[in-house]
Amino acid sequence: MVPRSLEIAGGINRVVATFYRFANRTEAGKRLADALSGYTGRSDILILALPRGGVPVAYEVAKALSATMDLWLVRKLGVPGHEELALGALAGKSIRIFNQDIIDLLNIDETVIDGIVAREQAELERRNTLYRQGKSPPGIEGKTIIIIDDGLATGATMRVAIASLRQAGAARIIVAVPVGAASTCGKIGKEADEFICLHAPEPFYGVGQWYSDFSQTSDEDVLALLNDVTTSLG
Repeated sequence: MVPRSLEIAGGINRVVATFYRFANRTEAGKRLADALSGYTGRSDILILALPRGGVPVAYEVAKALSATMDLWLVRKLGVPGHEELALGALAGKSIRIFNQDIIDLLNIDETVIDGIVAREQAELERRNTLYRQGKSPPGIEGKTIIIIDDGLATGATMRVAIASLRQAGAARIIVAVPVGAASTCGKIGKEADEFICLHAPEPFYGVGQWYSDFSQTSDEDVLALLNDVTTSLG
């Protein structure tokens, strides 16, 4: 299939629609690093990964760009029985975004949503304790943020990440992903200052479809990659 560019209003956006499948998140990260090479060596750049799947991708970018890497903790609110489909997302204790179209379409009761929010809030706090190990979250104010995930489906987690980073005072937000649904790319491209998506295939179905190996990233993987990138970059 011949790649085609997707024009997105607002910001600086690079999106290409193809049917390319990545071998794994490592390859996806290396390809994304090539697209972000213009940011190599800049002291104002902070790379933030959305755990857990975004961490191996961001790790490759951070190494290639010689940039500091950290985590930005958000949680997807998955539809019961179809957890990969997001009915919304949350960041911290106060920022929540909901996909009302999905909630209405599936007629999801408010009490069910409240239960999902409570469960995912607890998981967010568990991860914060485990990953931070007593350290403070990264300073955001005045920095140029490159926020990375392994892909975009509904975009709920990325939208809540952008909202929370704006609230934290980021000077500029660059969203970079290997693959995403074309319709979601259009929405995220309008919310970020710059948006890079290597592949926006149609039909999309799900992020995992565009990886030969989409095995789950574990907590241990996250901690090991964080430690390695911190050590290698000094």
